[in-house]
Amino acid sequence: MKQTPFTDLHIALGAKMHEFAGYNMPVEYSGIIDEHLTVVNGVGVFDVSHMGEFWVKGPKALEFLQRVCSNDASKLQPGKAQYSCFVNEQGGIVDDFIVYQFEPDKYLLVVNAANIEKDWNWCLQHNTMGAGLENASGWMAQLAVQGPKATELLQKMTPVDLSTIPYYAFTTGSFAGVENVIISNTGYTGAGGFELYFYPEQGRKIWDALFETGAAYGLKPIGLGARDTLRLEMGFCLYGNDLDDTTSPLQAGLGWITKFAENKPFVGREVLEREKAEGVSRKLCCFELLEKGIPRHGYDILNAAGEEIGQVTSGTISPVLKSGIGMGYVKPEYAKTETDIYIRIRNKNLKAQVVKPPFRK
Repeated sequence: MKQTPFTDLHIALGAKMHEFAGYNMPVEYSGIIDEHLTVVNGVGVFDVSHMGEFWVKGPKALEFLQRVCSNDASKLQPGKAQYSCFVNEQGGIVDDFIVYQFEPDKYLLVVNAANIEKDWNWCLQHNTMGAGLENASGWMAQLAVQGPKATELLQKMTPVDLSTIPYYAFTTGSFAGVENVIISNTGYTGAGGFELYFYPEQGRKIWDALFETGAAYGLKPIGLGARDTLRLEMGFCLYGNDLDDTTSPLQAGLGWITKFAENKPFVGREVLEREKAEGVSRKLCCFELLEKGIPRHGYDILNAAGEEIGQVTSGTISPVLKSGIGMGYVKPEYAKTETDIYIRIRNKNLKAQVVKPPFRK
């Protein structure tokens, strides 16, 4: 298994380790609920060094992005980030990712760890215009410092004024005495905070400095288990669960990152335009159980007559709400807010209601 710059630290701290995307990653330390609430109420740090990073550079960079991205990259400005996805020829999602613009001809794509090789091959395959591509996944590490106390903690460690970095914006500056750290406000927890990108050899210095300064704030290391429950409470999609090669961005409620602008002939566009005109066959919805139970990936979703209308894609017990919450694809007529649906759990049909995300207000 591959290691991040922090793998030995996770093991030394007693984390429960598990293979994820080929990496030996921490799933939990003190327990998922404790770690989840630490991030919601205080501050925690996630090792997300397993994520993939691709540079796109040169005079053909924007042309390339407009070809492969669902979103309109021409709207980006230096210091801004954009959520987007790759779409295949059938209209399914190859991966969802974030695009960062550093300069008019210099962009960074941050992709899901499990999809690095697939995404890289996809980019190479569609780079017919000759943009400069570099897979920098092995030369970048990342920590996500998340929670309501994150900004105050991080501000003590950098001369960069963090209040000038709004959501989906970033800058490059000095952090903990390390130069050229990318400081990004693009969190996946809904609790506030920043992501730090840096060279792997600087990882230990940054980690040690974070925990030295963070001691006064109750900073804790957080595993992938709580990362999943935190994103689910916000209604954020997870690739491999809620998104895959067979789900379209329109079905997944991602029409807002699917732009049919002029001069933007992206892969899969014609299929998605047809789907938009004709209407989707299924829609992703968020639901909360009204009875006691835990919805799990793959469980059937039913209507009041007991007919199958879809499947759960993500589910858990919300550590904040203390009730079962989840996401799943259903027939469009059942995706409206306040619609009653049923989740089949251990041969029982438990009542649930479609709700508008986020679960954690």
